[in-house]
Amino acid sequence: MFEAVEELIGEHADLEKRLADPSVHADQANARRLTKRYAELTPIVSTYRAWRQTGEDIETARELGVDDPEFAAEVKELDKERDELTERLRLLLVPRDPSDDKDVILEVKAGEGGEESALFAGDLLRMYLRYAERVGWKTEILDANPSDLGGYKDVQVAVKAPRSHAGHATNPGQGVWARLKYEGGVHRVQRVPATESQGRIHTSAAGVLVTPEAEEVEVEINANDLRIDVYRSSGPGGQSVNTTDSAVRITHLPSGLVVSCQNEKSQLQNKESAMRILRSRLLAAAQEEAEREASDARRSQVRTVDRSERIRTYNYPENRISDHRTGFKAYNLDQVLDGDLDALIQSCADADSAAKLAAAGDQS
Repeated sequence: MFEAVEELIGEHADLEKRLADPSVHADQANARRLTKRYAELTPIVSTYRAWRQTGEDIETARELGVDDPEFAAEVKELDKERDELTERLRLLLVPRDPSDDKDVILEVKAGEGGEESALFAGDLLRMYLRYAERVGWKTEILDANPSDLGGYKDVQVAVKAPRSHAGHATNPGQGVWARLKYEGGVHRVQRVPATESQGRIHTSAAGVLVTPEAEEVEVEINANDLRIDVYRSSGPGGQSVNTTDSAVRITHLPSGLVVSCQNEKSQLQNKESAMRILRSRLLAAAQEEAEREASDARRSQVRTVDRSERIRTYNYPENRISDHRTGFKAYNLDQVLDGDLDALIQSCADADSAAKLAAAGDQS
């Protein structure tokens, strides 16, 4: 059992030796890559060593338990401990999403429902901003298109986790993407809209798109493949918010992707924000293409839900939140909208892990 770990232990020892060599750190990019891999392997190696040691302790306790009842009683506790270590190690060996340490660009777009949908999009944005604040992430609004009543027609926000000096997420495998990747899809709301005078419950929706933020080295963009247009920014209702052509629209000709940004007063800043969004969308498209080519057994059930499908319902009259992928249901919608998303996200992460474990079992 866990024979594959021996190879990982060898890799871990080799990385430890290489990272102790000062010359390795002359190439900062390579040093960051090695440090990240070392951090990923460390919990696997330490858990495996504890698992093996517990197995040896069980054998010893059984031998001594023939003559000593105290050792015989200890076997039961050690068996329980080893079962826990076995499960922990199995989870650690689940194939990792290589983007789990990445930061993300999160987009919220109003859907059908007019102003009510735009208001709900604003509620979702505030929910994510408060969740980010709870877990210690930084957020940056890249672009926003507000509606007349204070909601958003669409808004893009960068979400970043704290970084170590080596440049990777403080907790390996627990970057922003590891948690927010389950948020992409259609979010449905059931409530009495602020625009409804008869008190009737309406259903509307907003879409959420989450993409891992790409570094420049990950996505190569040829300047000749871009068409860049500039125009005057406008605020709610169409009125001009400045007198210069600072808004930027970038069209990536090969893919047809179009990104617009007008949030900043500087044309250069809007161009930089648009390029960040474009790189992330191109990276996400490349990853989705790779997933389509991969075998079904290696794909997560949660991750393969089509982005256009409804993933969650927010029912205000019942104070109920329901996730349609995992069956999770709770009656604390007010707390969820205030950023208490952990239980919802964990239900998706658990379903993802269970699917990957099942796939790994089918392959073995």
